[in-house]
Amino acid sequence: MSDSEALALVLPPRDGVGVVTLNRPTKKNALSIALRDAVSDSVERLAADEACKVVVLTGVGDFFSAGFDLKEFAGDEAHRARLWASSDRYHRAILECPIPTIAAINGPALAGGFDTAVLCDMRIASTSAHFAHPEHAWADVVYAPLHDLVGGAIARDLVLTGRKIEAEEALRLGIVTRLAAPEALMATAMEVAKTVAKAPRDALMRTKAKFRDRARIAFRTTLAL
Repeated sequence: MSDSEALALVLPPRDGVGVVTLNRPTKKNALSIALRDAVSDSVERLAADEACKVVVLTGVGDFFSAGFDLKEFAGDEAHRARLWASSDRYHRAILECPIPTIAAINGPALAGGFDTAVLCDMRIASTSAHFAHPEHAWADVVYAPLHDLVGGAIARDLVLTGRKIEAEEALRLGIVTRLAAPEALMATAMEVAKTVAKAPRDALMRTKAKFRDRARIAFRTTLAL
């Protein structure tokens, strides 16, 4: 197993469901370039696998993801270009995945971790999870997928204040659709995923295309903005 592969643990499809796990627990699953690239590779491979109908995305340890690895923002222009290209590919791999995606949110989902959850089609959260956009204080925030999910009033409040919402409020706002005790999270997510995977893969792909068409989220690269 390569270092890159070790950052994204992949369970191959079983009953139509593949699992990708962010595996950087000592860094709260912070989204380094290497981790993002490993997840992008894994999601793309599962999406291309005819045996896979649903991808579940989760994290190792107590965090879903703390967001971008801020230490990587230092560096020369070439490094920053690589960072943003990796980020764009990661967002696109999840947003444009041709089969349904489910985030099993095992703990706090902050900044880019919040984005990761919102980019998925469905979200099931542990009762230990919470959500926030703390990066609002120094950078702009990925907005369109959150707006599509909860509407402008709620999305703007969360983006502009960066306030933390606990799992129960996330359920009330519709950010997540189910809560589970930490020890039951993956079983709950897999049960939902297997229910989705009962449909034929081609039907799920057509349905997923309708999600994307209806959302009409125009993907623009970071460096092009």
